Amino acid sequence: MTQKTAWTEHESAGRNTFRACRWPRVLATACVLLVSCLAGAHAQVSPTGEKQMSEPAEDKLPSLLHGVDIQQHLNQQLPLDTEFVDETGKTVKLGQYFDGKHPVLMTLVYYKCPILCSEELKGLTGALEMVNYRPGNDFQIVAISIDPTETPEVAASKKREYVKYYGHPETASGWHFLTGQQPAIRTVARATGFGYVPMSGPDGKMNQFAHASALEIATPEGKLAQYYLGVEYSPQDLRLGLIEASHHKIGTPVDNILTYCYRYDPTLNRHSLLVARIVQAGCLLTVLILGSYLLVMFRRDITSSRAIRSQQHSAKAKGTNPSSLRQV
Repeated sequence: MTQKTAWTEHESAGRNTFRACRWPRVLATACVLLVSCLAGAHAQVSPTGEKQMSEPAEDKLPSLLHGVDIQQHLNQQLPLDTEFVDETGKTVKLGQYFDGKHPVLMTLVYYKCPILCSEELKGLTGALEMVNYRPGNDFQIVAISIDPTETPEVAASKKREYVKYYGHPETASGWHFLTGQQPAIRTVARATGFGYVPMSGPDGKMNQFAHASALEIATPEGKLAQYYLGVEYSPQDLRLGLIEASHHKIGTPVDNILTYCYRYDPTLNRHSLLVARIVQAGCLLTVLILGSYLLVMFRRDITSSRAIRSQQHSAKAKGTNPSSLRQV
């Protein structure tokens, strides 16, 4: 009995020592995480190759982005007679993808976009992997480039990339990557409420665009039924949107929280701070979650310690050896 009691007391002491050592480690981890998040956010703010201190970040949008937004034109009829060129080089009309039976999922991007457009298409493809409907059979996907200089060869390359990423090569006939001239692009952009601004890159060429990210679902007859903003999409929302659009139902406006694609500002000679704001918000959320976890664990330890002390006091009052209680 004496050996068991000694072992129990030693084990209890070890647990107490572990508790005493655990919290400093957790707190240190939390501090490291917070510093890493803030450092990562600062790295997003700094232009490439520039390590010195920069000007304080401003929350307001640069004037160049004032025309970059998404106006949700629900129930708007799309210009189905507008002509484009598909990824095979064939001249097509937008209306040929609307058969009166199946909805169409549309997006305006540009295929050489170095930042947001690829993330948008990946987010769409990833969400569609978890939807039990397939392009070509149940709906059509139509991507339209806002860059009039892009070619069908570039569009074909993008189509191959995302059909492969989707993992269902048999659905290739349901994916359509279009290019076109400026008047046709502007016509569709105005109809969908898609605002964008051409801008020059670091090389001085007008080969970049400031724009927001959005998907639209249109009814089988070509009326805008639903918008999805951002670069990550709920599979359940997409599924319900396709179902409602296939029944010619028009959805309701969604919260206009925009994600901008804005790589370079020639007037400021620095990168946009919007991505940094998103990173900082994510870091704050992480710290809040971690802080809540620490608070719960602290309170649990305090409650456990009080229960043990209460048992010890009760055992002493009854003349019982407290160590024997821990053996049971």
